[in-house]
Order: sequence, then structure tokens, then C-alpha cells
Amino acid sequence: MSNQKLFNVAVVGITGAVGQQIIRLLSERNFPIDRLKLLASKRSAGTKIAFKGKEITVEEATPESFDGIDIAFFSAGGDISKLLVPHAVASGAVCIDNTSAYRMDPETPLVVPEVNIEKINENKGIIANPNCSTIQLVATLKPLYDRYGISRIIVSTYQAVSGAGARAIDELLSQSRDVLDEKQVQPEILPVSSLPVKHQIAFNAIPQIDKFLDNGFTNEEMKMILETKKIMGDETLQVTATCVRIPVVYGHSESVYVELKEDFDIDEVKSLLANAPGIVLQDNPNEQLYPLASEAAGKLETFVGRVRRDLSNPKALNMWIVSDNLLKGAAWNAVQIAEYIALEQ
Repeated sequence: MSNQKLFNVAVVGITGAVGQQIIRLLSERNFPIDRLKLLASKRSAGTKIAFKGKEITVEEATPESFDGIDIAFFSAGGDISKLLVPHAVASGAVCIDNTSAYRMDPETPLVVPEVNIEKINENKGIIANPNCSTIQLVATLKPLYDRYGISRIIVSTYQAVSGAGARAIDELLSQSRDVLDEKQVQPEILPVSSLPVKHQIAFNAIPQIDKFLDNGFTNEEMKMILETKKIMGDETLQVTATCVRIPVVYGHSESVYVELKEDFDIDEVKSLLANAPGIVLQDNPNEQLYPLASEAAGKLETFVGRVRRDLSNPKALNMWIVSDNLLKGAAWNAVQIAEYIALEQ
């Protein structure tokens, strides 16, 4: 990218886990930056963060923060995005939003580069980054959708606590120590919802991510259902999800059942997956090779294994999908979008 135009870049939510990964990737990928502006809450303003050997002072994110900014990353929560993204757009910035604020807005493209990169060109100043668990699902299923068509998807997720923020990670670690020391556990963070009831996450599985809706599904489950249809551009897809929080720090895992519209050869399926962009096939039962959250953590790719024909439906497949929720599930997907924008200019 050395011959590319240089961009003025802002990162909103820089002190959060995703914001930290975004600037790390911008540095490692040598993104063509002229000026980098790091923005956060008033509480974090004044903090100094290193970037490419220089110290940059974090500023408070305000509506006036975006003068002269070309690309703005947002990962400070939906309310902040709703408040500040319109000002950034009005200032001429293209906003890559990591929150749920604009994902289902019909005017806003919802983009996973391996699936629908062409949608970036339809942006009106905002590009939405999908939910972390949706990203790894659609990136894996895209080559199968293109080859055979897909009629139905049933997904159960096993999601890392980092998806709920740094405090959730701290809670898992402290609870684990308490359980091992035979101390009383006092849950305070999970599940994240408006209700006061909290549950132990250490040595446990919590079948709730986000709040429950009137239909009995959680907000996280509905995000997966609706976002998958939008990204794949197919409202006829039948999608259902059950999302579970487990005591893992980084890396979301998914058990996926998918019904294809056409007959398939299992070896061809594996070949399609192995050759798909951003996908790594790890599938050798004889050597107990399959994706693991512990191995996917820190990596940019999405890993798939346990690929097998369903026993009750000859047109259906079962598979296991794992990816780092802070990287491909958030920061890396956003930086990929920015790299495409930079290459197009």
C-alpha cells in the first residue's frame, strides 16, 4: 500500500479490546495513515497510546472530532455510534461501525469481505460490521451457498467471555480462582442484561447472551438470524440460533447444521472450504485434528472442521466453526473493509 493515498483515520473506543486490536492491525498491516486520531470517553482522555514508535494522546470523542477525517472506526457501543456517526458522516468520513446501531438499517451495507465486499461501494457514509458470531458463520457458508444453495441453517454457539468485555474476562478469571479455592462465587457481570440476576460463568455454561425478547430468543440470537439473511442477500433462508456463553477467554465456537439445496460430494465440500478466502480447514479425525478456540485465539482466519454428512438428511451437513471473536469477529473484519476502501481510492 506504499503508493496509496494517505488517510486521516479516527478510532472511537480506543481503550476497549476491539479498539486496541484495530490500531494493532493498522500498524502491522502498514495501513496508509497520514494522521491518526484516538478517541474515547472523557474519562479516558489524556491517556497516551503507542503507535508505530510514537505516543498519541487520547482525546474525548465529540461531534467536532471528525473534521478532516477520511475513515472512522467505531467500537464504543451502539449509543455512542448513534450519537457520533452522523456527525462523522457530515464531516465527510466513511464510518466503519462495529456496533449493532446500523446493521439492520436498509441504507447501510452489512459487510463481510469474503462474502459481499461489493456492498462497500453502496455505502452512504456508513458500513456496518456484523456480529462476531455471524461473521465466522457466513464466511464459512458462502462457498457452499454459491455452489449448492442453502435452505436452512441451525447454529448453536459457544461464545467466549471477551465478547462481553474486559470486566467479563476479569469475572471469569476471579471466579475460577474462587471455585478452585473453594470460596463462595459472587457473579456480578454475566449474563449482561438489564435484569439484576447474574450467574456463575466459571466451570459453567450460560444459555443467554444479551437480553431476552418477547419471542423467547435472545437479542444475540436474533442478530445472527437477521444478519445472516441480510449478508447472504437471501430472505428465504431459514435460520435459527441458540447462543451460549462458556468459560473461554478468546474464540467463539459454533456447531452448525446446514441443509443444502443440491446433492453434494463430501470431498468437494471440503475442497471448497479449504480453498475459500479466510477459511482454514482443520479436519482429520484420525489425528484428532479439528478447530479449537485455544488455537484460533490471536489468528485472523476462521477455522472449520468436523465436516460430515448428516445421517438423517442426505442433503445436510454438520460442521464446527471457530474464530477469534475480537479479530475476524470484529477488528480484522473492520480493517479489511478499510483496506478495500483505501485500494479503491
